[in-house]
Amino acid sequence: MSALMIANVTVKDPAKFQEYIAKTTQVAGTFGAELLVRGKADRVLSGESKDHDLTIIVKFPSLEKINEWYGSDSYKPLKTLREEAADMQMTSYEVMG
Repeated sequence: MSALMIANVTVKDPAKFQEYIAKTTQVAGTFGAELLVRGKADRVLSGESKDHDLTIIVKFPSLEKINEWYGSDSYKPLKTLREEAADMQMTSYEVMG
């Protein structure tokens, strides 16, 4: 069953963030990742707004593939770059139905 990784991002260093995105896209692609959305919120339709610059939604073939990607030797060095580039909340979801 497919799965999604959703990240809410506040960029701290735009140049490092672009580097992080480029490198992460390559690594995640080897785990079957497909970028679905990278965009800024237009407006809050309901509920309280969370402060962040943009949201990224990436589809993976399964939760197992998300976990393999996140724990991989290829992604581990990018975690430091991610922390320097942005404050990011990343959450995985299994797609149901």
